[in-house]
Amino acid sequence: MVAQVEGERGIQPVATTSDIAIHGVQVNVTGKTGEEARYRGWEEAAKLAWAKAGGPVMADGQIQSMVSAVMIEREQIGPHRYIATVGVVFDRARAGQYLGSGSVQRSAPLLVIPVLYSGGAAQVFEVRSPWQKAWAGFRADASTIDYVRPSGSGGDSLLLTAGQPSRRSRAWWRGVLDQFGAADVIVPEARLERQWPGGPVRGTFTARYGPDNTFLASFTMSANDEAGVPAMLDAAVARLDQIYGKALADGLLKPDATLNVRLQIDPALAALIAQGQAAAPKAEATQAAPTATPTVAPPPVTINTFTVQFASPDAAAVDAALGAVRGAPGVQGASTTSLAMGGTSLMRVTYAGELSVLADALRARGWRVTVGNNALSIRR
Repeated sequence: MVAQVEGERGIQPVATTSDIAIHGVQVNVTGKTGEEARYRGWEEAAKLAWAKAGGPVMADGQIQSMVSAVMIEREQIGPHRYIATVGVVFDRARAGQYLGSGSVQRSAPLLVIPVLYSGGAAQVFEVRSPWQKAWAGFRADASTIDYVRPSGSGGDSLLLTAGQPSRRSRAWWRGVLDQFGAADVIVPEARLERQWPGGPVRGTFTARYGPDNTFLASFTMSANDEAGVPAMLDAAVARLDQIYGKALADGLLKPDATLNVRLQIDPALAALIAQGQAAAPKAEATQAAPTATPTVAPPPVTINTFTVQFASPDAAAVDAALGAVRGAPGVQGASTTSLAMGGTSLMRVTYAGELSVLADALRARGWRVTVGNNALSIRR
């Protein structure tokens, strides 16, 4: 499990903007230098992309002023020639009035689980697959589908697997969709069949949607060899986007109402809970008031101050006498008032009680006590 989470996986999907992107524009131009040919190629790509987008006839300078980016898909640069396939992005704020309005009705957020069947194995995010890469690189700027495309890193490879679309539990699906902020799910499937090593590759693509993995449409495409597989997958993603867009327009691609699950309580249990809640106020009202129990106030305690005389041959004897007196029950404080090392010292004791009681407490601690006038003399 640790290896499956921490391995090198995950492809960050491209950001979706409101700009107008035209992909797959092919150019083949020449120039005095490779850099000049490249610059001319980009200018030519902008004109071709403008025509491909259905824009009106305009001057080259006007078209260039509306280009916000050129995306290199494939390119070859020679000393005097530039051959490339690029994508051109037009700023919608400038080009929108010529190419159409940007107010397009879009779908609810749909979680994308791209399942690839290749080499007898099914995979989603376990490894970086070409099918995942095709979906991550798809620019959905002009699409009517609001795709939620996980990167596939971290725990995504554990949660979103090829077996996930076969689950039918609405509670489980609701938890998964809430984690990614989606309202429903779509499952574009790709099945690659290689005729022989280095030979043609046949792809079967299926569009599915919803927690029941409902079939929507299917089609096949082919590539001459392994090198043509990425282009085939990119074209398949674009065609699947059209299929999902048509399904949205036909009213098929809408959030499943059964995904809005709520916890249901058994009717019998609900009736018992209601009865208990109704009986609780009555029980509180009929409960007898507690009988007041008279409390006996403790007798007042008098705080007295006494003088205790003790022998102090050394510092240890002083500490022992102070510790014994302070540890007696009822003693609130004891401190020396006269200290005579090698002779007799005095301490003042604050005691909660009578002098005779303090004398008995010290006797219990092993001291010999002599009671005087508001004073005690103690010794071992």
